[in-house]
Amino acid sequence: MTISPIRVVLVLVTGAVAAYLLLVILAWRFQDRLAFPAVPASLPSPAALGIPHGDRIVVTAPDGVELRGWYLAPSPAPSEGERAPALIWFPGNMETIEGIAPVLSRLRPPGIGVVVLDYRGYGKSGGEPTEQDVYSDAMAVWSYLTGRPEIDSTRIAVYGRSIGSAVALYLATERPVRAVVLDSPFTSGRDMAKEHYSFLPSALIRLGLDNIARAKRLKVPLLVFHGSEDRIAPVEMGRSVARAGHAEEFVEIPGAGHNETYDLGGESYVSRFHSFLETHLK
Repeated sequence: MTISPIRVVLVLVTGAVAAYLLLVILAWRFQDRLAFPAVPASLPSPAALGIPHGDRIVVTAPDGVELRGWYLAPSPAPSEGERAPALIWFPGNMETIEGIAPVLSRLRPPGIGVVVLDYRGYGKSGGEPTEQDVYSDAMAVWSYLTGRPEIDSTRIAVYGRSIGSAVALYLATERPVRAVVLDSPFTSGRDMAKEHYSFLPSALIRLGLDNIARAKRLKVPLLVFHGSEDRIAPVEMGRSVARAGHAEEFVEIPGAGHNETYDLGGESYVSRFHSFLETHLK
């Protein structure tokens, strides 16, 4: 039996269309998982990883999900009768506290309390992450931190790296933070989809993650770090976020990719980070 070329073409085209439609359905269904892939990991105590003056904590989200992370007390501690400033740290989408512990130890600012939680589904935190739930969780972290008696609730900054930049900017436009630091931010979820999934229809993207819109609403000092060779969130995205937020400084790190800003930024990164926080959290 001879199969005509036209029939072969029709079968191939039908198969390709079916595969594409399946891909579109999967992309629609699992967008939150692409943005927040839920990386499981252990959660050692800070002391077990050589970080002093820290504790494991549990913050309960509004829907009852338990979020687990670290609270690093101000070191040195504030004088008796005084309160210390603080920083809320929002990691990247493949990062857990266990994985970034060396970075937290190195960048921990002196005299400033630090809170960092694993996102829902990450580390030992419960639940499954979605954009809206992660934003809600950020508000719960704020409430936890401002409730600590040694922390001055009027002197809190936020730090967000990669996907964490969206969470940091969300909180900064919803609560009276004093300053914002971003590392490798992108412009929006839709722009990231165009950058990496241009074969998908733009109308498919329901994730917001709109850093440009939120940066435009900022009324506090902003510092942005970005690698010149970032292939995940190109450096021009970082520049756009910095411009939208009227950043006090945009630090381009030569030769750094998306995950190399800490290493290639070196001591200059640390000193700029500490100096910025010290200036704006006095």
